Amino acid sequence: MVHVIRTFEVQVNPSVAIEYLKDFGHAEQWDPGTVSCTRIGADSDPVQVGSRWHNVSKLIAIKTELEYELVELEPQRVVFVGTNKTATSKDDIRVEPSTTGATITYEATVTFNGLAKLSEPVMNLIFLKLAKDTVRDLTKTLETL
Repeated sequence: MVHVIRTFEVQVNPSVAIEYLKDFGHAEQWDPGTVSCTRIGADSDPVQVGSRWHNVSKLIAIKTELEYELVELEPQRVVFVGTNKTATSKDDIRVEPSTTGATITYEATVTFNGLAKLSEPVMNLIFLKLAKDTVRDLTKTLETL
C-alpha cells in the first residue's frame, strides 16, 4: 500500500475550493499524473455522491486507467475512490477555514492487488515525488479561482 498525506495553506475561500474539488474532472488541471479525466454519464447532471469519472494517469512510463467515484461529499471534505483490476485508489481531500483562506489536507492511499503488490516499494517513491508536485499544482490552481 502507498499512503501519502500533505497539509498546506491556500488563499481561497473554503467553499469555493470544495465546489471546485468535487468535480474530479478538474484533476487534469491540478494532478500532475492525470492525462485525462472524463465524466461518465451526463455532464449536465449535478456532481453528487455517485458521480463517476474515467481517469487516465501516467506515472513515469506506466499508464493506467481507473474509474473514480465520488463516495463522500461534505461541506469540508470530498472523497473519491478509483478502481481497476490492479489497484484501488482513495483520494480524501479536507478543506478547513484558515486565517488566510483554507487549509487543505490531501490524503492519497493506493492499495495494489495481486502481482501489482510487488511494485509497492517503487510506487511509494514515485508517489512521494508526485505528492510534492500535486501540492504545487493544486495550490496554484486553487489560488486562481
